Amino acid sequence: MDLIEGAETQAARAEYTEWLEAFLPADYAADFGRYRYDTAFRRRHQREAFAAGWLVPTWPVGLGGRGLGPEAAVAVRVEGALRNAPKLVSVQSVGVAAPGLYEFGTPAQRARHLVPTLRGEQDWCLGMSEPDAGSDFASLRTRAMLRDGRFVVDGSKIWTTQADESQWCLLYCRTDPVAPKHRGISCLLVDMATPGITVRPIRVAHDRMDRFCEVFFDGVEVPADNLLGDLHGGWGVSLASLRHERDMIWVMNWVEIERARRRVDVAAARTDRDDLRVEAGRLATDAAALRFTGLRVAAAAAAGRDAPEFHILKLFGSETLQRAWDLVAEAEGAAGLADADLTVDGLEALGATIYGGTSQVQRNILAERVLGLPR
Repeated sequence: MDLIEGAETQAARAEYTEWLEAFLPADYAADFGRYRYDTAFRRRHQREAFAAGWLVPTWPVGLGGRGLGPEAAVAVRVEGALRNAPKLVSVQSVGVAAPGLYEFGTPAQRARHLVPTLRGEQDWCLGMSEPDAGSDFASLRTRAMLRDGRFVVDGSKIWTTQADESQWCLLYCRTDPVAPKHRGISCLLVDMATPGITVRPIRVAHDRMDRFCEVFFDGVEVPADNLLGDLHGGWGVSLASLRHERDMIWVMNWVEIERARRRVDVAAARTDRDDLRVEAGRLATDAAALRFTGLRVAAAAAAGRDAPEFHILKLFGSETLQRAWDLVAEAEGAAGLADADLTVDGLEALGATIYGGTSQVQRNILAERVLGLPR
């Protein structure tokens, strides 16, 4: 970054860059298209990043971190994204499940799950969205009734990323059917090998994309000790866990926007279309706005202050990302139709306004929590 950085941030950036360059193969940049989908390589990167303390830089030593402050941690994430560091095989495991376990897990739950999750030895899916609830998480209907020391779960989830490949599920259920919607939800740690669970993959637009699934629970028995957080306290678990995911999302979105912008600039230089140059300029401005807003949030966190700007990062970043890859497709025209990577990038950008909270939900959050508007 071309900003004035403190000593901690400068040192962390330099040390991380040295570590990443030593890890990546010599032909990584030239053959990125192959490494991008190499699952074994990506898992090795995760294990070694955990051991070196670069996986979750703000966390303690021994848990994949180095105890860095927010600004230094953002600098490390941005540096990794700019250098196309290998993507996690299961983003939700490190970005959502692990923070949930770290903050709300019992000592026994953390001992069993936390390190294996961070090392990529346990993959998690998120049981949140439902067929009849849409983006309204609080309207979920999957029930978990406590009987004789076990929760008995009945219901279904949909759009559950990688459920067919995950060993565990962070499952949100209604445990008090008469309580107000937000107050009757609990979070359970569910072994996906438990009898009564059926997983059906949903066909996706391209075989290089992560699979979505339907998941059905029919009398599934979950030990009461697998409750994460308080009984009926799942709403709070979800808010805290998803905040960690959104911290990661804006960085990934910004780097992808910059990658798309560079392609637009190259295409615009070959044409006399002023409209394309204007849109490229707007995209550059929005990318810079996203980046500096993210850095402002990190600076506020380092100073112990709340940052209302945080709530716009996911919304602004995901919608700008969609526009960026649409502009790439327009700029490259017929030639882009033969580019398989461009097809995947464009398709993945379509999901950016859905995962981690839809744009509609993000606008509601802004209206209620930042602007103070009535529901």
